[in-house]
Amino acid sequence: MQATPETSPSNGPLVILGASARSLAESARRAGFEVHAADLFRDLDLVAAAREAVRVTGESGGYPHGLVAAATGFPTGAAWCYTGALENHPELLASLAGARPLAGTPAATVARIRDPDLLSAAVAAAGLTFPDTHHRPDGLPTDGSYLVKPRASAGGRGIRPWDETLAAIWSRHPATADRPAHVWQLRLTGVPVSASYVMAAGTCRLIGVSRQLVGTAWCHAPRFTWCGGVTEARPGWVGGFTRLGATLAAAFQPVGMIGVDAVIDEGGRIGVLEVNPRPTASMELFERALGISIAACHLTACGRAAHQDEARDLEHGWHWAKAVLFAADDVAVSPPLVESLRDVAARWSQIDAGWAGIADIPAADQVLAAGSPACTLFARGRRPDDALHVLRERATLVAGLLRASRPCTSA
Repeated sequence: MQATPETSPSNGPLVILGASARSLAESARRAGFEVHAADLFRDLDLVAAAREAVRVTGESGGYPHGLVAAATGFPTGAAWCYTGALENHPELLASLAGARPLAGTPAATVARIRDPDLLSAAVAAAGLTFPDTHHRPDGLPTDGSYLVKPRASAGGRGIRPWDETLAAIWSRHPATADRPAHVWQLRLTGVPVSASYVMAAGTCRLIGVSRQLVGTAWCHAPRFTWCGGVTEARPGWVGGFTRLGATLAAAFQPVGMIGVDAVIDEGGRIGVLEVNPRPTASMELFERALGISIAACHLTACGRAAHQDEARDLEHGWHWAKAVLFAADDVAVSPPLVESLRDVAARWSQIDAGWAGIADIPAADQVLAAGSPACTLFARGRRPDDALHVLRERATLVAGLLRASRPCTSA
């Protein structure tokens, strides 16, 4: 299956909004939609996949409210989807849904499924575990066994171990609201995973489970930050996640693609961390491994017709791995760097059955700050670890290209 086939839009316009719209935009284009997208990056692949692509900056209103302004310029009446991390802004979702038809989980449902107390009860009903969670840190140990997490966290950003230093800061500036901006959650140990589902009308189908990359050193990712994953097919995981999905579907009635972050301990027990009620970055792995369109799955569940290829069997195919490569230092994105990335991507595409080996290629004439995402890499293998091995080699090569393109500094 080619990654970007020449598909003529036949299903009409579709608006996609979020921090990063590229993967869902490419998927929607393959499903026959004319894409109009706005995000924080406007990378070159998004420009290629979309009829219109708008970058939200401080000058255009900033994230996330600049997305509302961008959407006003898109086709009136076109349905819209959201990606991460708009689930953290249900009031914005409600506002947008009042202006154009939403293809996704509505704001009121998002608020419920993101509530740790409600989610904990649903997880327990499915027979799985949810970490001990508090809305205030009173009496909690400061030895790092608990994590302090922003309630509006996405991709692991802003998570820190709860230690004496943070406790001292908190004691000087405690939150006064009944529902502060953070939660304190027991730190789970084990394999971090992400389960991908499609849900509609209280029903649920498990698409697959991927092992996550979190704070991975060779991705130059900050600690606790999601930076990729690899498809897995461990039979022992399927039963618990299938049961969880059915429970979430019945309890909350979300619509479309739904992601669940979890940790699996040494005994095989599943500890659920959070639910992301929208298409997630991990789902792109199954787009490649199964030959499906995540956008088509999502939109069909939301009651909108979309072309869909027949899924393949993951166990008899390839495992795919994905990594978000962060800039280790400031990177000057020059035309030669862009050309080098495109050349490498084309070479890897020939190896990987036409799928792009590099995505989220930044536009030239900008500087990527150290610690910011630079691009996304892919690789495949007959086993998960084989795919990860190739992916790491590719990350080393691309990191070298980025290091060679540091900004010039005056003496």
